[in-house]
This record gives sequence, structure tokens and C-alpha cells, in this order.
Amino acid sequence: MNADLFLADLEEKPARLRELAPELAGCWAGVDTKRPTLLLGMGSSHYANGVAAARLRAAGVPAVAELASTDLLPRLAPGTLVIAVSASGGSVETLDAVRRLRAAHPDLALVALTNRDGTELEALCGARVPMLAGDERGGVACRSFQHTLAVLLSLPGGGLDPAAVTRAAEATEDLLARRDAWLPRIGELLLGPDGTHVAAPARRLSSALQSALMLREGPRLAAVGCETGDWSHVDVYLTRTTDYRLLLLAGSRWEPELLRWTTERGSTVVAVGAETLATAHCLRYPGDGDDDVRLLTETLVAELLAAEAWRR
Repeated sequence: MNADLFLADLEEKPARLRELAPELAGCWAGVDTKRPTLLLGMGSSHYANGVAAARLRAAGVPAVAELASTDLLPRLAPGTLVIAVSASGGSVETLDAVRRLRAAHPDLALVALTNRDGTELEALCGARVPMLAGDERGGVACRSFQHTLAVLLSLPGGGLDPAAVTRAAEATEDLLARRDAWLPRIGELLLGPDGTHVAAPARRLSSALQSALMLREGPRLAAVGCETGDWSHVDVYLTRTTDYRLLLLAGSRWEPELLRWTTERGSTVVAVGAETLATAHCLRYPGDGDDDVRLLTETLVAELLAAEAWRR
């Protein structure tokens, strides 16, 4: 892992997204997607899978995301589509889950979603859909996480407009170009002695979890992700006893309750993607009124924060 190369990987995001956008319409060609779907993965892959499965279910498609490491893999109906997600194609837990499912259900349709050709996972599944994120030389799954979301949401029922991917490229480009103006202030506000917290709406929970992971994985800082509504049930307690710093990825209808507590207790909140009262700072970018643009863009804030802290 390398901090400078991680930053270079982030700077490639706009170009890679623009390359991905026209490929999405045909990326599932040859795969029978009109069937119940199980998404398997670990870490960032599981974060993306969870949001994709929720979107599919909301559209009426039977879909579930499971950690590949679970001992409680579901009993599957004949013909279920299993999409095994691993950027490297070598996650040992995902390989193990695919082997277990193959042994229990010989009639499954198995597809590997990977960022590399010729992996063991592809060989086990017998079919592959590429992420098209390019080589992540920094050793951190950043572009592959973003591309996993876009590719999974291009499944029938996922609801992603490919044009949103291009708009996310433009938004990412804008945040990168202006980072000298906003990044120092946000770092000062969010990198506290008791760690950093991130909250996002349930429909974009992957953004909170991935943002926190970037701070843990690169600069090895304490960080935790949470769902905005659930925050009032699981995270609010820390606002009373710690120097609480929160990155709020905007768009949840449950934000007023969160902000009531953080205001009463003097917590530090930075909002991204909307003008939000009772915050220390708000960061906007082009297209942030579109929820899919938010989903594909907003993790860049924590990624750049992580890259800067890691390089220091």
C-alpha cells in the first residue's frame, strides 16, 4: 500500500467513470438476470452489494446480499443467480462461499464481478463481468468500489441512469480541482482526538461505511460509519462523552433529530451534498441534488481526507 499512489488512483476517477458509462448498457449481456439474486462479497464489495440488493428489492426483484464469510448461507431456489464480487478475484472468503454453494446447489448460475482477468473466482464461477476500474496501484479499493456500485445498479431493477455516471465524473472532477480550498478546513474539523464518524441515509449506507473504511485502511485512523436514522439509537451516546466529529452525507429525512442532538451537545458536524443548518461547514458539488450522483461521488471526500492524512 502506498499513499501517493492511492492519491493518484483517486485522481484517475473521472476518466475511469467516463470510460465506464457507455459500457454499462451491455455489461450484463449473456447473463440471465431475471431470477432471484444472491450477492456475495467482503469489505467494500459487501458495502456495495448491500445497497444494490436493497435497490433491487425495492424494484420487486428478489435479491439479498450476504457476507461471504457467513456460516449461514441461504438455501437457494433452483436457478438462483449468484454474483460473487471481489475486485482482486481472490478474496478467500468469497472463494470459499462459492465452493460451498456449488456443492450444495449444482444448478446455480454463477458470475464473478472482478477488476482482473483470469482470476480463481472467475474460474470457479465460469463467467465474469468486469468492473473496468483499472489497476489500483495504491493497494486500496477506491475506484473498484465505485465501479462495483455502478455495475450492480445497471442490473434490471437497479435503476441507474448511465448519464448519472458521467455526471458523477464531473462532480468528482470538481471536488478534485477545488480540494486545496476545502480539504484543509474539513480535515481540521473532522480529524479529532476521538476519531471520525460518518452518517448516510440507508439507501446510501455504503457511502458511510466506505468513507470510514478509507480512514482506517490508509492512515489507520479510528472511524465508524452509521445510518442517519439509526444514529439516534446507536451513536448519539458518544456525543455526551467524546470530542465527537461527524461527516454527514446529506439526504436523509431523519437528519433533524441527529442535528438536534449534535447541536445541544456541541458536536462538530460537516455536511456534504446539501446546505444543512447546525453544521460547522457545508461542502457542495455539481449534481449533488441527484441521489445517484451523490452515491457515486461522496466517498471522495473521506478518500481525499484519508490520502492527505496518510501522506502526512
